[in-house]
Amino acid sequence: MIGTVTRGTTNTNRLRRVDRWMATLPVLRRTSDPLVVDLGYGASGVTALELHQRLAKARPDVDVLGLEIEPGRVRTALDQLRVVREGRTGFSPDARIDFALGGFEVPLPDGRRAAIIRAFNVLRQYDEAEVAPAWRRLVTRLQPGDPRAPAVLVDGTCDEIGRIASWVDVTADGPRHLTISLRLAELELPSVVAERLPKILIHRNIPGEPVHELMRDLDRLWRVHSPLAAYGPTQRWIAVARGMRDAGWPVRASTARWRLGELTVDWAAVAPRGFAW
Repeated sequence: MIGTVTRGTTNTNRLRRVDRWMATLPVLRRTSDPLVVDLGYGASGVTALELHQRLAKARPDVDVLGLEIEPGRVRTALDQLRVVREGRTGFSPDARIDFALGGFEVPLPDGRRAAIIRAFNVLRQYDEAEVAPAWRRLVTRLQPGDPRAPAVLVDGTCDEIGRIASWVDVTADGPRHLTISLRLAELELPSVVAERLPKILIHRNIPGEPVHELMRDLDRLWRVHSPLAAYGPTQRWIAVARGMRDAGWPVRASTARWRLGELTVDWAAVAPRGFAW
C-alpha cells in the first residue's frame, strides 16, 4: 500500500461542509457508476457513513467505499458497519457502503474507478512537495472524463469541529478551484481559514503569493462591509463575495453557495508560484 498512517482524528459532523458541496457535483448525477471513495477516513468510519447519508439524497444508488491504510481502523469501521446493518443507529441498515484496506493506489473491485475521491485531512500531514505527485497518482483512479461532468479528487482540510474548511477539486487535467467554507456566525476575519488551507497552499500564505492576496482581500472586504452585520453575517458575506468578484477575482457566482459561507475561486488565481501540473 502507498502512503503513511495519519493521526486519524475524526468527529461526527466534521465534514458536513464538503459533503454538501460534493452532493452538488455534476459527476454524481451523471455517472453510470456512482462510486465515491473516502480515502483516509481515520480512526472511525463515521464520516464515511455520514458521506453516504448525504450523497444518497442526491443519488440514491451511490456506493461509498472507505479506505484506510491502518488495519485496525478498518476493523473498527467494519464493526461499526455491523451495528448499522443491525438497525441500531441513525444510518440506513442497507446503506451502500463498505470499508477496506488501501492507500494512494486506491484499490477498487472489479476494475471499477471512482467518480469522486475525497482525501480530507490526509495530505495535510505530508510534505508540500509530495502533494502534486499524490494528486497525479490519485486522478488515475478516477473514471474517464465527461468534460461537462468530470470525475473529481477533493483534497481538503478542516478544523476539528468542521466550522472552518477548505479544499481543492482536481481532475485528470489538474486542479480547478479552491473553495473555502466558513461558519459565518461570530466570524472575526475570513483569513482564519489560512491555518486550514490544503497542504499545497498552507505554507504559501506569505507576501508575494496569490493565496496571501486572497486572504488579504477577503479580510479587507469583510471589514468594509461591517455595517451589513446589522442584517446578519450571511448578507455581509454575500457582499464580500460580490466585492471579490468586482475586484477581479474569478469567483464562481452562486448566491446559494455564498449563503452557506462558501467562496470558490479558480485555481489559476491562487496557485503557488512555480506550481506546474
